[in-house]
Amino acid sequence: TMIIETQAVGPFFKNGFVLASESTREAVFIDPGDEVAGLLSFIEKNRLTVRHILLTHAHVDHVTGVAAAKRALGAPVYLHREDLFLYEHAVESGVLFGLEVEPQPPIDVFYAPRQEIAFGGYEVRPHHTPGHCPGGVCLQVGETGAAGTQLFVGDTLFAGSIGRTDLPGGDYATLIRSIRTVLFAFGDDAVVYPGHGPTTTIGKERRTNPFLVT
Repeated sequence: TMIIETQAVGPFFKNGFVLASESTREAVFIDPGDEVAGLLSFIEKNRLTVRHILLTHAHVDHVTGVAAAKRALGAPVYLHREDLFLYEHAVESGVLFGLEVEPQPPIDVFYAPRQEIAFGGYEVRPHHTPGHCPGGVCLQVGETGAAGTQLFVGDTLFAGSIGRTDLPGGDYATLIRSIRTVLFAFGDDAVVYPGHGPTTTIGKERRTNPFLVT
């Protein structure tokens, strides 16, 4: 069974995730934000070795903890290239919210098509899902060599809602297309872990989400 730890704190209450193998203790850290201290404590307490720091996108609430995570863990940081402009302006974005955000470390790896990111008998496959922002991705996680059914979708899809599209680089039609063509393709049983709010499933959102019901 894969370990999944989720934490969220104010002001954004953005979900950060640590996924780990119970047997090897290898892990990935998804979207280190303001909850980074709590998740780093969880990593230390459970003696996990984080192999990768994976970003679903680069809006400021999803990256405020990247520098702290990088200092503590030394793992490479991944991002989609089309969100680099957002990542590089995290400090300025923080100012808009009245927050002091430290400069973030350089990106180590840009996601590539058909990429497989391994940790402890599991693998992460990134899928480009623009719309909320240009470089948004869905991180599909499952056992090595299998079609993963756990989806870490950032702010593309929420339980009962979808990501906003009024920020720089956002586009409503593109977002809906990403959800229908990329996320729906994983099937109704796929579990969705959004960047904010509770877990849901593709089937539930396809049937009941007011933005997606046709």
